[in-house]
Amino acid sequence: MNRNIYDLIGLAAAACFILALKGLSHPRTARRGNLIGALGATIATLVVFFYAETGSSLPLKHLPEILIAIALGLLIGVPAARKVQLTQMPQLVALFNGVGGGAAALVAMVEYLKLGGEATKTGTEISVPILIATVFTVIVGTVSFTGSIVTFLKLQELMTTRPVVFPGGRFVIAANLIAVLVCGGWVVNSADTTSVLVLMGLSAIFGVLFVLPVGGADVPIVISLLNAFTGLTVAASGYVLQATLLIVAGTLVGASGTILTRLMADAMGRSLFGTLFGAFTATPQAAAAAGDARPVKSGTPDDVAILLNYARRVVIVPGFGLAVAQAQHTVRELADLLTAKGIDVAYGIHPVAGRMPGCSKNNSRMSYLRNANP
Repeated sequence: MNRNIYDLIGLAAAACFILALKGLSHPRTARRGNLIGALGATIATLVVFFYAETGSSLPLKHLPEILIAIALGLLIGVPAARKVQLTQMPQLVALFNGVGGGAAALVAMVEYLKLGGEATKTGTEISVPILIATVFTVIVGTVSFTGSIVTFLKLQELMTTRPVVFPGGRFVIAANLIAVLVCGGWVVNSADTTSVLVLMGLSAIFGVLFVLPVGGADVPIVISLLNAFTGLTVAASGYVLQATLLIVAGTLVGASGTILTRLMADAMGRSLFGTLFGAFTATPQAAAAAGDARPVKSGTPDDVAILLNYARRVVIVPGFGLAVAQAQHTVRELADLLTAKGIDVAYGIHPVAGRMPGCSKNNSRMSYLRNANP
């Protein structure tokens, strides 16, 4: 396939990704946007098999190994996606997102070693921007991988959902981050396997330490943040591989993930700085003090019944807990009772938990209102 045709098809796939993000911005068009995004990913994957490198008679090197890897991925991914419950979708998203970040880190590591070998043979030096992009991909991709694994374990309740802190934890995390940066400089100045493996190991530890102090309520925000990390690693790996489509797709994921992270943090009533860097300053004493200081307004079922009985308009904001409890039918019955009394019932979508799949399942009359204030 001609290079110009290959780039043109890649541009079409990138356009599909942009249209997919536009469709996913509203519940009514989310399904169509998801299908458009899947189409773009399919095009981007298939076109690679028809592109031949200059001077090569084969469309793709190592074709049998690539087909075997794709088959293994299908055998694992398709059953997992079909059997997972809607209320467990965040765990699946976290796991798949981590796999993407880890894959980008491995690709960058292999490409780094390949460039180092070629530089040794020809007596040339690797471009500094390429080295920086490679180091960035290895660090952020590995952090995304291990951090996503921890978020999966928390959401699946395979480990405690409470913040995991220990004495001097923030100093350990800070020291680990400094070690990662120093090791990154070592990788830039040397082209050997040892430096890359040490960098990957330190980054993996940092990913775990970064997520452990995060409580269960903030895990969705962390998933969004790690998703943005994965997008940035894909964009950086696209720069290393000179693949424009990877740069476009990764930048879209990174930018949208960053915006969503900020919106979710604001919706939780916390500053973005506190959400992103709370792992470095979280202590049990601070968490307990914050919990004691927050005002709590309690009420009995009778109090709620009286309030609803005299209300003129009720806005129901389904959350992830409602989906887990499978209480959508009960909410529907409550809405019917209120409507029968002449009360206007509307539905809003929670900026964080309401985005979780399953919250509005089996409720055909649900409408989504923007800027709804219960």
